[in-house]
Amino acid sequence: MTGYGDSTRTVKAVDSHIIPGQPVAPQAVLASAYHLSADESESLDSYGRYSNPTWRQLESALAELEGATDALVFGSGMAAIGAALRALATPGSTLVVPADGYYQVRRFATEDLVPSGVTVIEATSSQIYDAADKADVVLAETPTNPALDVVDLQRLAAICHGRGGRLMVDNTAATPLGQQPLSLGADLVVASATKGLSGHSDLLAGYVATSRPEVIAAVQRQRLLAGAILGGFEAWLVLRSLGSAGLRFERQCRNAQAVAEMLAGHPAARSVRYPGLADDPSHPVAAAQMRRFGSLVSVEFADAAAVHALVARSELLIASTSFGGLHTAVDRRARWGDAVADGFARISLGIEDTDDLLADIERALSSRS
Repeated sequence: MTGYGDSTRTVKAVDSHIIPGQPVAPQAVLASAYHLSADESESLDSYGRYSNPTWRQLESALAELEGATDALVFGSGMAAIGAALRALATPGSTLVVPADGYYQVRRFATEDLVPSGVTVIEATSSQIYDAADKADVVLAETPTNPALDVVDLQRLAAICHGRGGRLMVDNTAATPLGQQPLSLGADLVVASATKGLSGHSDLLAGYVATSRPEVIAAVQRQRLLAGAILGGFEAWLVLRSLGSAGLRFERQCRNAQAVAEMLAGHPAARSVRYPGLADDPSHPVAAAQMRRFGSLVSVEFADAAAVHALVARSELLIASTSFGGLHTAVDRRARWGDAVADGFARISLGIEDTDDLLADIERALSSRS
């Protein structure tokens, strides 16, 4: 799909094979068991935990978008990350995880992998290059959640591969419409499809994508044994949503840029982070490796009360965690234990009209209780 725009890429990615008389839209296969052949020869579909035709269509679409040969879907982003880490970070190995990324990943590494004999190093986005020089497996999140720092993936991949290590990249925030880590040297991508790709705040899903057969085989074995599968109906919902992801992500990124620029000059905002801002510390690296700068803006207000007041006075903003949905959502991250100021908020931009959103936020910030 070289040369196509994002909306064309996502529409083509979910295209069914053209068969006259068959539906244009993807169809959901909901089955736990399938008819077996009398000669007991192997069938691609025999039991619902092994494979599913709707999974496979979704996996093909995700692999296409990530620039991979293979993808595997899971019941959540954490299920995908957990399977990939268990497959690659074997007992006796050293793993680097983001100290400034999604906090549940650090918990998983500490509570699940350390007891099995894996040495875990936590490193921020600025420390990760030095830490990678001591590691067998490196998990990088870029942009980081919630600070939105950007990791130079080509530089990091060179360090990892220079010592025979593996680089895994969490591509949730950027999505494959924002960046393709595999083309920058990563060995595999993990992501939550709960967010921007499904985009309707109504399901949980995750995936792993890679072009390395030995990696996909190891991760697939983890999925089979742990049973962290995606339901057929949920797979169909992701497919149904994926076709419009390019259109949605374009608007979300446009809104994020506009809101970041407005807040950067607003007296109510103490600091603003967005990779698309020309003076953002991450902008040079982001501009070199990202096609779009994403739907997330991080901003620090005076305190927790200021964050809650912003949502209360707004007609368009909602208070919600997660991100990538249709609505613009504000999440005060300190409530979840992130090491940030009480007034730090992650804003996930939705698909509202940009002018309406800017006017609404300005009114909410200017109002007096």
